[in-house]
Amino acid sequence: MAAKALPLPDAELERLASVVGTPFHIYDGPAIEQNACTVNSSFSWNDGFINYFAVKALPNVNIVRLLARHGFGADCSSLPELIIARDAGIPGERIMFTSNDTPDEEFRAAYELGAILNLDDITHIEAVERACGRLPETLSFRFNPGPERTGNVIIGNPVEAKYGVTRSQLFDCYRTAREKGVRHFMLHTMVASNELDGSYIVETARMLFSLVKELHDSVGVRIERIDLGGGVGIPYRPEQEAISFGWLGDEIHRLYDEMIVAEGLAPLAISFEMGRAITGPYGWLISRVRHVTHKYKDYVGLDATMADLMRPALYGAYHHMTVIGKEDLPKDHEYDVTGSLCENNDKFAIDRPLPLMERGDLVAIHDAGAHGHSMGFNYNAKLRHAEYLIADGGKILCIRRAETIEDYLSTQLSTPWEVST
Repeated sequence: MAAKALPLPDAELERLASVVGTPFHIYDGPAIEQNACTVNSSFSWNDGFINYFAVKALPNVNIVRLLARHGFGADCSSLPELIIARDAGIPGERIMFTSNDTPDEEFRAAYELGAILNLDDITHIEAVERACGRLPETLSFRFNPGPERTGNVIIGNPVEAKYGVTRSQLFDCYRTAREKGVRHFMLHTMVASNELDGSYIVETARMLFSLVKELHDSVGVRIERIDLGGGVGIPYRPEQEAISFGWLGDEIHRLYDEMIVAEGLAPLAISFEMGRAITGPYGWLISRVRHVTHKYKDYVGLDATMADLMRPALYGAYHHMTVIGKEDLPKDHEYDVTGSLCENNDKFAIDRPLPLMERGDLVAIHDAGAHGHSMGFNYNAKLRHAEYLIADGGKILCIRRAETIEDYLSTQLSTPWEVST
């Protein structure tokens, strides 16, 4: 059983919460950097390996800049994410733009930035030409395997997914792109989310390696890089085990030698777009207990809500909780842990065993370093909270200030203007 560590000793965490107020997210910068180094080391055998950090997981320029120092690129899905990557110092050739239902202006912005366009549909070839005037010299397509693969629980059945081109379309995509002047080709897929079975990721590599050969033999296209997507999970529950990056690198290396080197298709650069697996375990949502109430069930009401971490409400996802200063007390009470939104599913946990809870207790919600703050919203006019980063030497840096009422109201017009049509 893996221990769920805290970002700071209890007394320091309590002192920080007293100074800055709750709720807030906090991230362990040195741990994130060490994790990034482990990923790079595990795939150092592959010349050109890049992890395009999924900016959607934690869209803060300070985090993306930290990862860029270790050679990470950026996986972006929108114009603001492209700007974050650019401002973090990541050059265009290390940015993967993977989007769907994409507006022309975002294709144009990615093209002008020099980002790699990863197209989600065969019709997007024409869309890029319309938006940009021509296709770029390098192009990627996102493959949806349909019935060839079974998606995992979170990402669902590939046949039902809106993402990617079908097998039959894929060959036409590369054939058309080559005829229109594209010279460098990449291949992408994304068939899992939060997957803890490493063999699933390895089999995804096998699928893409096979496609590399098929595209070479039938279309005459040489794929220069494959992107295995993200999907590498993290152990949200203490009893779960993380995928070993070292093991994953070794297994994919073995397949690479068998299926790429032996077929004369090397060199082939390998990429991932891991986000959750990079920062997820190293972020915490810190919240204070406002109320403990006893109705038909016992409830712990926090000052955080699902607007601050919506995964439990959206997916029924488990996030471990530590009550600061009560780690060694027996978890002999059962609570629903809730927020204050006018929504009954505003719950972080249901029937969760915890120690006896009291007003003022400080609670750390673990594994909130990805798809936490980034998925927040403003329902009930709740304001977005601050983010902090533990930096080298133990310094605490504010990397996003808390939203103010003035921020929230700034786009509302006290004197509405008339729209001329």
